[in-house]
Amino acid sequence: MTAATEPFATTPPCTVAAVFVHPIKSCGAVAVDGSLLIETGLELDRAWMVVDAQGAMLTQRVLPRLALVQPTLRSSDMVLRAPGMLALHIRLDTVEKPTRAQVWDDIVKAYDMGDLAAQWFSDFLGVQARLVRFDPEEKRLADARWTGDIAAETAFADGFPLLVTSSASLDGLNARLAARGVAAVTMQRFRPNIVLGGLQAHDEDHLHEITITTDQGPVVLRLVKPCPRCSIPDVDPLTAETAHAVGDTLAGYRADARLDGALTFGMNAVVVSGIDCTLRPGQPATLSWNFD
Repeated sequence: MTAATEPFATTPPCTVAAVFVHPIKSCGAVAVDGSLLIETGLELDRAWMVVDAQGAMLTQRVLPRLALVQPTLRSSDMVLRAPGMLALHIRLDTVEKPTRAQVWDDIVKAYDMGDLAAQWFSDFLGVQARLVRFDPEEKRLADARWTGDIAAETAFADGFPLLVTSSASLDGLNARLAARGVAAVTMQRFRPNIVLGGLQAHDEDHLHEITITTDQGPVVLRLVKPCPRCSIPDVDPLTAETAHAVGDTLAGYRADARLDGALTFGMNAVVVSGIDCTLRPGQPATLSWNFD
């Protein structure tokens, strides 16, 4: 880096505004009071995934109804609820037979969660489906072209351990939606793990590292790649109805030259240090910036 682009530190009044875990890829979010940081990101985040008969991932891009599957995390199990379905209880300490699952181009070791879970998802989605859990012995690494010298592990997330956004970025989008006569949307459409407060809209685009003060010590996260957006932000998480207003609005101001004009919202992040610390809303954060 040149002197002009070297990251520099500053300490605005920035805090962790919200922490979200998405236990099952492409299903509902859980806003948590605290989440343990592990090698693959937040504990239990994208630990499960719905797959087709061949083991390939199923997401809201093709099956928007997945948005209606709402998990509740408890001490020993995860309870899944969806419209018209009896609750399904998934034990956190139990898996069934080993299997393989495909997430994008990666084929990884996983565990099948059994016929009851498979029938539940098949009935709700109207297609043959099974639920699998990521094998913790598997080492699925994020793209080294973005992570550099950090071997960043991830489970069933699209590509990186963590996704970081800011409250101000959502506020800016909602102001633009209101100007078009469209109702405000919630942060759940963008499926972040950490939402920062105290920033200006899309300041996260220019962050190099975030140092979050926790009771166990500092957590350092490095923001490595803008997050390109597909059709999922246009899926209403409460109804699974699809539209185009969010994507059309983002197209007016979020074409990102760093990704050849892709529409981006939020930044993918990797863990520099702080494994086994607990991230909570309200924790203060120190920022370093990178204005390349």
